[in-house]
Amino acid sequence: MPKLIKLPVFINNTGKINVIEKNLQFEIKRVYFIYDIKDSRGKHAHIKNKQAVISLQGSCSVKVKKNNKENIYILDSNDKLLILEPEDWHEIYNCSSNLIVLVLASEFYDSNDYLN
Repeated sequence: MPKLIKLPVFINNTGKINVIEKNLQFEIKRVYFIYDIKDSRGKHAHIKNKQAVISLQGSCSVKVKKNNKENIYILDSNDKLLILEPEDWHEIYNCSSNLIVLVLASEFYDSNDYLN
């Protein structure tokens, strides 16, 4: 099942920093970001790939389905990290116009890893 993690935010007189460290139970093999979303994205699951999803800017909703259960997560700040496990069907929708989503993936791109 997916897990929403609250990232630590460190603040000093030079600014703020959010840290993704010891939060992931996988090695990062692929990093990508999604932006300028017109409708929705995703609408699939993966066989092997684990993903960590964070909104760097803007907001969106992420619908996740697994084992006849459905949850909706709101990513509206850059201190929320959503961990998606293999077989977590997901859809990113309700996106603000300025949304930038960063994804950290456990696997390199493989077109055979997708489940619809």
